[in-house]
Amino acid sequence: MAWREGTLTRGRELEALCEWNTQKLAGEGDRALVEAVKCHLEAARQAARAQPPEPRQWFRIFRNGPLIERATSNLDAAEAQLLNLAPAEYVLGQMPSLLRHVLRHLCPTDPGRQEFERIARSIGINDPDHPSGQNRKDHIVNKKGIIDNERGKIVATVRAASSECLREQLRLRNFRNIVAITAAFMALLAVGVALTGFISPTLVPLCFTREETHQSVVVCPTDQSPSFIPQQAGDPPLEGIRGNVLNRQGTDIDDVVAKTAKRWDLLVVELVGLTAAAIAAAAAIKNIRGSSDRYSLPVALALLKLPTGAITAFLGLLLMRGQFVPGLSALDTSAQILAWALVFGYAQQLFTRLVDQQGQTVLNGVPTAHSPQPRSGPTSDGRAG
Repeated sequence: MAWREGTLTRGRELEALCEWNTQKLAGEGDRALVEAVKCHLEAARQAARAQPPEPRQWFRIFRNGPLIERATSNLDAAEAQLLNLAPAEYVLGQMPSLLRHVLRHLCPTDPGRQEFERIARSIGINDPDHPSGQNRKDHIVNKKGIIDNERGKIVATVRAASSECLREQLRLRNFRNIVAITAAFMALLAVGVALTGFISPTLVPLCFTREETHQSVVVCPTDQSPSFIPQQAGDPPLEGIRGNVLNRQGTDIDDVVAKTAKRWDLLVVELVGLTAAAIAAAAAIKNIRGSSDRYSLPVALALLKLPTGAITAFLGLLLMRGQFVPGLSALDTSAQILAWALVFGYAQQLFTRLVDQQGQTVLNGVPTAHSPQPRSGPTSDGRAG
């Protein structure tokens, strides 16, 4: 997967920077930080190579989530330790990107962010009023002194921003897991309904009775019966259907339904509803903002629509057969039954739209490079941002 390659690449980059900084260390006290960086990088590599952590967890539905969390947290910790032991000129060169990282993940009222912005202004970052002074030697020495004095605040704020970034990804992963589990449950439910219809076609028949002149016709999703005279209340019991010929003296409608209902009725209805849901999922793609997250939340949202469409098609026709909707209790042909299954399958959008909106809200809660948190400093007109 892409995140594994990215982890290995970033780990090798941080390892090279650590080796480079090791040659510039002033004392033996920094050796502990070097060992900590190496331990964090090794843990990140183990996660990228899918090596099981200790203690092992044998029953885990989503395995990549904990591995991604382990790799990300260890890379963040290694980078923070590297900032602790790196020379001031290295940290000074990293300040613009570190500031961007802090602005993306910490809210404007966070004290650490406000202090970080103060430090950034003190070394001339985002200071268009004094651009020429940034190249003077005395200013460079002064900036290094500020970095050395404020290093603890810089590292702590960057680590806080990284932790918040990880929490944002965790919220995204948890929501994706809920959607995936719900989609799996709905799929199992749809399969159960289809198996029920295959084993016992008359248990939940989606058949309707069409009234004609002194006669009736039973219409099912895949077949319909010949015309017959329905048995009236008080008539003596009859044998009902004999072969393919209906008793013309009066036939029990349940016998006709049992003869007409087929094993594939519920499966065909669910397939039609699933097809309509697939069309709705394709149409909903235009409203989903693309994201660079590792959890493919838009895909999970689209997959949820498919089994939901199959279930809503079945339930919609079941409500119509039970005369729950006035005026829509009788369908004349098998084509009409399948057409309504198509409508009910597409109607799942009424329910999953709320899930789509919540998913978009979760995605919008993960800042990108083009949508950082607003600045907390004063704006050009002197008001607080």
